[in-house]
Amino acid sequence: MTLPVSEIQKRVAVQRDAIIQFLRDICAIPSMESQIGPVGERVQTELRRLNYDEVRFDRMGNTIGRIGAGPKVLVYDSHIDTVGIGDPAAWAWDPFKGKIEDGIFYARGACDEKNSTPGMVYGLAIARDLGLLEGWTAYYFGNMEEWCDGIAPNTFVEVDPKVRPDFVVIGEPTRMQVYRGHKGRVEIKVVAKGKSAHAASNHLGDNAIYKLLPLIAGVRDLEPQLGDHEFLGHGKITVSDLHVKTPSINAVPDEATVFIDRRLTFGEDKNAAIAQVRALIPPEHQASVTVEEMIYDDPSYTGFVFPVDKYFPAWAYEEIHPLVQAGAQARRLIGLPEAPTGKWSFSTNGIYWAGKANIPSIGFGPGDEVTAHTVNDSVPLEDVVKSTEFYAILPGVIAAN
Repeated sequence: MTLPVSEIQKRVAVQRDAIIQFLRDICAIPSMESQIGPVGERVQTELRRLNYDEVRFDRMGNTIGRIGAGPKVLVYDSHIDTVGIGDPAAWAWDPFKGKIEDGIFYARGACDEKNSTPGMVYGLAIARDLGLLEGWTAYYFGNMEEWCDGIAPNTFVEVDPKVRPDFVVIGEPTRMQVYRGHKGRVEIKVVAKGKSAHAASNHLGDNAIYKLLPLIAGVRDLEPQLGDHEFLGHGKITVSDLHVKTPSINAVPDEATVFIDRRLTFGEDKNAAIAQVRALIPPEHQASVTVEEMIYDDPSYTGFVFPVDKYFPAWAYEEIHPLVQAGAQARRLIGLPEAPTGKWSFSTNGIYWAGKANIPSIGFGPGDEVTAHTVNDSVPLEDVVKSTEFYAILPGVIAAN
């Protein structure tokens, strides 16, 4: 099968300005704290303009755009929510209007992860127009991810539209390389109970904070003992937040909670990781300190609730996996320079697609994750445009292999 590489590139070149403007439009719409309704509406306007067969919100409020109704199912996954902007004074430009400098677009979400949406949306439409989606049902899936990785694809498979894909491409930033995995994660909550008293009579109280100090120090020192893997790397652990309940700032706190982010490499077990943390509690405090895996049950902006445990398995594919090879071939066909496959340092929706559901998945997107969640959130515009060629040709490459 001869793939129409030059025709794809011509069509992408003609639509270059529209692709860039689409990115700027969706970055200009705030979508923090999972509020993806307005940005989803803008994405759906573009999907309809490009004549997708089905365009709608799912029950959670994610955006679904479908082309075709073939037996093979391909999903392009791009989360369209972002983290907040933090201190507005830390930004040298409007984080939503953004700026373009030396071909780089700077804005909240420009890297993580609105960057892949234009290429995916336009790429699938071009693939359809050139006959590369014959036999496929292809979805663009613009979803909520920042507050709970994997929950949106979990609902895609189990709730709405109840479809199990054959292949998934995750649009998180990969520097235009093919990524094939990342570490997993379990989020842990540790709660210490104490007894309140007036600070002037603190000897009558039982300070909950003090009970956590040995555990916090133990977490700080635990990392060298964690697992390691040749590709995914070393396990990680950190105390990421601390909450205290106290009648006032002049009282002994009667409850303190620390939250722990534990990154899991291959060979590490969730239950063993939790046990490692529990073992850090001194014997004298074990009756008043509890350790538990966290649950995500916050409602989406539509009010939809889908409880999931906050365990996210590590996943990775070998270089020889057919989907990884298809991604590498697609890169070569569109003229990108040779580059090794890689992995993310952070977590993505791949924890569900590949980690829990065992659905073959790869990552490909413009941008470098080092700018994600920073005031330098950014992406090279030429890579945004070039990625469209990759997303357009990939279905044909997969079908030909």
